[in-house]
Amino acid sequence: MKSTTGALAILGSLVWVLTWDTGLTRLGAGETRATGHQHMAQSAPGGSGKASAPAQAPSTPGVSRRSPAAEYTPTVRYRLRTELAEGKMAFVGVGGAIEGVVNPTLPVNQGDVVQLSLVNNDGIEHDVVVPDFKAGTDRVARKGASSVTVFRADKAGDAAYFCSLPGHRQAGMEGKIVVGGVRAPVAALPPSVSIVRDPMDLPGPAAPGPPRMVNVELEAIELVGRLASETTYNYWTFNGKVPGPFLRIRVGDTVELTFKNNARSRMIHSVDLHAVTGPGGGAVMTQTPPGETKSFRFKALNPGLYVYHCATPMVANHISSGMYGLIFVEPAGGLSKVDHEFYVMQGELYTDRSFGQRGHDEFSVEKLLAERPEYLVFNGAVGALTNEHPMKARVGDTVRIYFGVGGPNITSSFHVIGEIFDRVFGEAAMGSPIRTNVQTTMVPAGGATIVEFKLEVPGRYILVDHSLSRLERGLAAFLVVDGPENPEVFHGPNGATSMKGH
Repeated sequence: MKSTTGALAILGSLVWVLTWDTGLTRLGAGETRATGHQHMAQSAPGGSGKASAPAQAPSTPGVSRRSPAAEYTPTVRYRLRTELAEGKMAFVGVGGAIEGVVNPTLPVNQGDVVQLSLVNNDGIEHDVVVPDFKAGTDRVARKGASSVTVFRADKAGDAAYFCSLPGHRQAGMEGKIVVGGVRAPVAALPPSVSIVRDPMDLPGPAAPGPPRMVNVELEAIELVGRLASETTYNYWTFNGKVPGPFLRIRVGDTVELTFKNNARSRMIHSVDLHAVTGPGGGAVMTQTPPGETKSFRFKALNPGLYVYHCATPMVANHISSGMYGLIFVEPAGGLSKVDHEFYVMQGELYTDRSFGQRGHDEFSVEKLLAERPEYLVFNGAVGALTNEHPMKARVGDTVRIYFGVGGPNITSSFHVIGEIFDRVFGEAAMGSPIRTNVQTTMVPAGGATIVEFKLEVPGRYILVDHSLSRLERGLAAFLVVDGPENPEVFHGPNGATSMKGH
């Protein structure tokens, strides 16, 4: 019987717990947003089921035994650097409204989960502590080193933050956090729309029978879309969504593909389908100026799940801006029946401003060439599959996920926290041996996979790239599973058999 585990890894005495709230959107310095419900999940080494406190840093006053850092997802984030300013030791704000401000006042709303980062910029040992909220960073001594603390601002009023090393507070390293204050004015945003593709927006299996002639229409549409809660971006899309539409045919079918470039576009666009046998995968035939339409015909010779994308120079710019999708060439007999199919693609965006800033972002060619994305996302935007379109199923259902990586650069270590893939079509290949009981599967840029698993325990499961620092740049999705508890498979403390809302 398959075991469904929580998102927990224990390395020595360190207990690391991943828990997420429904507002999984990382915001920039000084940004706040209301969140949905939270769930707390902690476990002690040895499986006792009792909460285990993270180790307390020496000489850090007032750090809570039940550290909020292990319980919540931040909804407001601030960064401070240490330096000598105005002739004294000081904290200096980094990013957003506090950039360059000495010992800045940090406004938050009551109930916000605050992440406070400290960067050592002077080579002197420092920390930052907030005793009113029983929080504090580790001490950092070398220039360039950093540490982070997370806490919930659960009471209104002013709270001091300061360096706890002897004499440093008196030398000037002190500021305040204002809980419940008026929020700073927000930069004006252009009109924008959601570009998120619902993961359930895909056609059913192709009809059995002899090979057919299939007509496919794609349109290149440039628009201003919501990248994050208060961030917009100029997306380039197929049919107005990211990823483009899920195309589904059978091996042997002939496809008549019509490609239109919207008259309001500024750029030439095209389409290259990895399922095509022919020059450029169709891109040679479809280099299309704004307002024009082109077409070509191809026969689907090889079954499998394939990426398609724009292939107009600079190709990586067009892909990163949203022009990618999947085409499934089903084998002659199709696939086995499942209860739910989902369509998920990973992509990365290279913006001129740092992650999570309010306002309108533009493309950065320098970051693209350095392969240094600011955002990594599922289905086009931060929160796309956590807030806007979380996937849903029930205990006992079997799900199939068609997963691809638009890229253009990053390989994904695709993983569902708390589940094991019963079947994996490695690299989405049809006819190769199917792998079973897989924890994580690698999917390269411009590649795809198909995974299947049966749901045995209710709860909220998180889809991730297991290069987990990418969570901090927006890369997560939720699969919410309802239904009866299953204590034979998973049994938690105090009689609980699943972590509702995890």
